[in-house]
Amino acid sequence: MTTSTTVRKRATGSLLGLALGDALGFPTEFNDVPSILAKCGPWREMELPKRAFVSDDTQMTLAVGRALRTAMDRGLLVPTSLAHPLRAEFVDWYRSPDNNRAPGRTCLTACSLLKDENRGWQDASQIGSKGCGANMRVAPVGLVPGLSEEQRAGAAQLQSALTHGHPTALAASDLTAHAVRLLTQGAEPAALVGLLRAYAVDNRSRYHHRWLGDLWTRSQDPTPEHFIARGWDECLGVLERLGEALRDPAPETDPCLATGAGWIAEEAMATGLLCFLLFPDEPVTVLRRAACSSGDSDSIACLAGAFAGAHAGADAWPTAWADRIEYQGELVTLGALWDQ
Repeated sequence: MTTSTTVRKRATGSLLGLALGDALGFPTEFNDVPSILAKCGPWREMELPKRAFVSDDTQMTLAVGRALRTAMDRGLLVPTSLAHPLRAEFVDWYRSPDNNRAPGRTCLTACSLLKDENRGWQDASQIGSKGCGANMRVAPVGLVPGLSEEQRAGAAQLQSALTHGHPTALAASDLTAHAVRLLTQGAEPAALVGLLRAYAVDNRSRYHHRWLGDLWTRSQDPTPEHFIARGWDECLGVLERLGEALRDPAPETDPCLATGAGWIAEEAMATGLLCFLLFPDEPVTVLRRAACSSGDSDSIACLAGAFAGAHAGADAWPTAWADRIEYQGELVTLGALWDQ
């Protein structure tokens, strides 16, 4: 592990950035940009609410983080060791009285089915949904150290598949975790889109049988390779749009106009990346740009914050913000575990 990784506390930075973006974007979700500006003033001066509440995005990120910790405390990370704690955490979240933060319909439907312990998780998965609810929560898979590429990809796709079984949700979750991992390892932001494109091409027809089982058979695809390639192709398409947006950057323009409103997985990933890559050395500006967007502002800002924090580390965030973010204790504890 490099010195910069340790000193920068990149895992802590990523988790805090994710929650801060979520809390900044939560009040602006469902608003268009003129309404946000009328409510919040100039976007570059947006302030974190005094009571910095997060949405289901951060709650479910913590659920994934806890499941990973539980699985890895028991030994090697394998599909069976992760699927059980993931399922338990998701059902606990579903039943929690704190699950009152405008959760997504796909997560609620799937978690309701996951409550039945006699039902295989593949039968609970919503095979037609590629909502952003799977990749907004995947950052911990990119942050936890010591995984092989196969473990990381499999875990990223598995945590998606429990609720969002669409191949694009799987691919976007994998790609989001990979982006977080690359940034914690010190990848240059300018090189990121090319690295992600290469990863998508390499994995285009790789179906993770060990992690996903027969999930693909719930679709209309003739083979598992055909199934997963559909997802990677949609991700490659949005990466192309992201590349175009960065060739002619428009930092004052609503980012959703370039890469999509973020309600679906591949667009949430790309628009979160766009906000980060417009301001790679200004993490707070990244969050503000993402929160002042016409689409799924909290999920876009949540992803943008995860990328920015993985790049810049924990000290990137204003202490006054980090100290009052909801779930701060658990975010910092998980981050510290993975920063060691």
